Amino acid sequence: MNATTAAIAKSAPIEEYAGDPRKFDLAAVIARGKPLVIRGLVRDWPIVKLALQSDTAFAQRLGELDNGADVTTLMIAPDADGLIGYSTDMGELNYQHFKVPITLGLQRLAGYSQREHAPGLVIQSVPLRECLPGLLADHVLPFLDPGIEPRLWMGNRTVTPTHFDSQQNIACVVCGTRRFTLFPPGQLPNLYVGPLDFAPTGAAISMARLDRPDDPRYPRLKLALAAAQAADLDEGDAIYIPPLWWHHVESLEQLNALVNYWWSTVPVPGYHSGHARAALFHCLLAFHALPPAEQAAWRNLLDYYVFGDEDAFAHIPEQRRGVLGPLTPETMEQLKQLARSNL
Repeated sequence: MNATTAAIAKSAPIEEYAGDPRKFDLAAVIARGKPLVIRGLVRDWPIVKLALQSDTAFAQRLGELDNGADVTTLMIAPDADGLIGYSTDMGELNYQHFKVPITLGLQRLAGYSQREHAPGLVIQSVPLRECLPGLLADHVLPFLDPGIEPRLWMGNRTVTPTHFDSQQNIACVVCGTRRFTLFPPGQLPNLYVGPLDFAPTGAAISMARLDRPDDPRYPRLKLALAAAQAADLDEGDAIYIPPLWWHHVESLEQLNALVNYWWSTVPVPGYHSGHARAALFHCLLAFHALPPAEQAAWRNLLDYYVFGDEDAFAHIPEQRRGVLGPLTPETMEQLKQLARSNL
């Protein structure tokens, strides 16, 4: 049992889908708003069948399909324990950034597998259409819109620290084993999240290591660990992670690969999750420096207009609700114009 395993050994298991994965009800799962493990969801994918044979069979097939495009690749120093993050003094990020083809990345991973103290290597969030388009036709999730783009994550024994995504997410393990540790959104104060504007790969991460729960710098981490949910996923298994759920992902083998899908459930053309992230930065600009009494007043206003019940506007005739009505392409444009006019 390694240190991370020991630290999360008492975590509650992530709930597992009890039905036939071929009849997966995505709408019902999204409505629950909770993470869910789907065992065997992509076990019939050809590339997964090869991974179940051997790492070599998996890697050879990727090499055959590689179109030679350079992809985003991170190399982590051996003394970092494979953890993507910061230098000791937080002066810089702890990895080097490269662009190499999939085949070269696989060759390096094969070489590192023979070394006892090897660097960490991660091929990071690459759209399959850019590097392995030959996988697209027979590696699909039938319940997802075909326009939702699959992305590849591949590497050796590395750790993606606790972070969140602002979109819906289904992640499918296609080679190796990955350990997912999840925290509800409300655990944010206990996770000691680092800077928003200086974050590895763009996602703000927890600065507290899960394998060091007694670190005196992060005393509330134990509260987060008490609320954690965890699961190990093998080839063919998948996990649904709702937006803003914090997740820590540990790759446990010499060769690990995952394909994930991000998407928004807002059925309005032109909407994307970047609007919500932009709003966070606007809120910091608008409210962070205000006196406490004004912050409280604005919090009340936001709760009413943004996060409240739509019945709050029932007293306004429907045709006069304007931007308080349903979100449409027209109201989106109105809101953008109002935001610009108030700057």
